Amino acid sequence: MRARAILTAGCILGVLGLTTHGVSAVAELTILTNQGATPGVRELAAAFARASGNKITVTQVEGDALERRIETGPADLVTANPDTIEMLVKNRKIVAGTVTPFALAGLGLSVRAGAPKPDISTVEAYKATLLAAKSIGYSRGCSGTHIAEGIAQLGLTEQLKPKTTFTAGGPVTDYLARGDFEIGIQQTNIMAGVPGTDYVGPLPGVLNKPCPSSVALLTTSKEPDAARAMIRFMVSAEAAPLLRKTRVEPAAAPRHRD
Repeated sequence: MRARAILTAGCILGVLGLTTHGVSAVAELTILTNQGATPGVRELAAAFARASGNKITVTQVEGDALERRIETGPADLVTANPDTIEMLVKNRKIVAGTVTPFALAGLGLSVRAGAPKPDISTVEAYKATLLAAKSIGYSRGCSGTHIAEGIAQLGLTEQLKPKTTFTAGGPVTDYLARGDFEIGIQQTNIMAGVPGTDYVGPLPGVLNKPCPSSVALLTTSKEPDAARAMIRFMVSAEAAPLLRKTRVEPAAAPRHRD
């Protein structure tokens, strides 16, 4: 195990471009994350820190609070869905050319712990489950947009309106666990394994439209070299199994170092 850990660290250092020149002074990085990317980013940050010796803080912050946190700092990197990234680029909070897609989070469905698990194995079964449910909950973010698009594709928008709750802040499973609705839908990576809920499975077929997350270098970064190294690692072949461990997929074919 020790030999394997040393080999893994060596591979990561190669990705970071630190093998030849060694690690200089320890950098302290702060990564601001969106909810759907947080589990994967924490896993990658831990691996990066072990290999590089850098200290990394991962902080989840979204919505109106994000730009305030960028201004007050510290902040080196940000992960977000496309709409938020576009807004930050427009407001010149991101260094040009650093936006890098790194993860795709598929959609899943959960019920309260101990409740019967409905059949969602096919599009028709999922449609029947939505119609039979007494209440449904999902967010208004990227996952909520994709869920609503799927519901519209099924022709159920008007039928489901009276029994749909839109969550506001925090994961859908928080609301589900306390009984605010019967079934909850969101990204699988932030639903599976949550106490008080039981994960049923991924949405079927074309209705499972994943939410992409990108990472970018913030103009406020005091450690741009270490931050850029972190971006390189996040899209490397070494990062792919770490992302999959948290139930997300790499956004593209992982990059191998030359």
